[in-house]
Amino acid sequence: MINKIETPKTVAIYVHWPFCLSLCPYCDFNSHVRENINYMHWQSSLIKELKHYAKFTGKRIVKSIFFGGGTPSLMPPSIVDKIINEIEKLFYIDKNIEITLEANPTSAESYKFKEFSRAGINRVSLGVQALNDDALNFLGRNHSLLEAEKAIDIIGSTFARYSFDLIYNRPNQSIDMWVSELQKAIKMAKNHLSVYQLTIEPGTPFYLLLARGALKLPDEGTSASLYEITQEVLSDVGMDAYEISNHASYGEACRHNLVYWQYGDYIGIGPGAHGRITINGAIYATRQHRAPEIWLSRVEENGHATQTHQALDTNSIINEMIMMGLRVTEGIDEQNFLNRTGIKLKNAINGEVSKRLQEGGFIIHDSNKLLATFSGRQRLDSVISSLLNKANVY
Repeated sequence: MINKIETPKTVAIYVHWPFCLSLCPYCDFNSHVRENINYMHWQSSLIKELKHYAKFTGKRIVKSIFFGGGTPSLMPPSIVDKIINEIEKLFYIDKNIEITLEANPTSAESYKFKEFSRAGINRVSLGVQALNDDALNFLGRNHSLLEAEKAIDIIGSTFARYSFDLIYNRPNQSIDMWVSELQKAIKMAKNHLSVYQLTIEPGTPFYLLLARGALKLPDEGTSASLYEITQEVLSDVGMDAYEISNHASYGEACRHNLVYWQYGDYIGIGPGAHGRITINGAIYATRQHRAPEIWLSRVEENGHATQTHQALDTNSIINEMIMMGLRVTEGIDEQNFLNRTGIKLKNAINGEVSKRLQEGGFIIHDSNKLLATFSGRQRLDSVISSLLNKANVY
């Protein structure tokens, strides 16, 4: 069953640039290495696909734009400029729009930050990943600690808002080592840090090493302790977690990512990009072809490379809203859930399980919202599957 959904007045836009200088052994993103790239062809194709989706959504207010990848800082700033200009023609622009660019701190890219700022970028997410050279080498990164420090200095003087990523739960990483690294990061950060536990994804080089016994991660107890100390250290300096892996000072959360977690509408363009768009009372899941060359040829032929364009049924929307919304510290807003599903939140989850989880201190559910507590977020997959274990479907 599909309930008729009211169309949001706002939309976010994600632009995927699939190319990297090299592939990291832990990464399972849609990233590719190519020696020769026809930049003008890519520019025109991204704009074509953008125009295609603008026809479906109509002229809504764009709250955020996110250039992700891959490594979008490898793009010429002129392409970023052209895409932003095209968005300004096709949509209304929120006066406080957030426009984020993912970047890597290699020397070859750092000089372009000022050009990206002139193109319209007002926030940078920097893929630092570690603050010592041995760890950077283990993670397959192309930059050194010195390059990372220089890049952070440059973006700090160029952009009012920036963030950088760190990966922890690395082999042989002790709690003391991680705390020392975190404290160093705090001095370098302004108001946002993304900290991810190293997880081994199928199909990656790290996955093969783990399968052969050549890679060993910290045990479960150490992993839990690393997570707990991360929350404690960052909270002590006013950078509370607003999502499982993201910490920010008050008001400095990444607005674009909040669109995902709060189940707003967003357009995804570029190879492998996905979206959620409300059209004529239904929420559609969209996904573009992953392979860069096939994506280019299909955009050339059709004006887009959409591989999936499917109206989601109510059960799918409920599942997605709960899986995404409980990742965020503030949880799921009752009214937003009703607006997006047509169903009250209390009627969409297992009531008996909800009561037990509340008694156990894993969730809080009142008339305004459903949220996972700190303990609940530590075992979120189990909490979510229990809440969705419901006989009644819609």
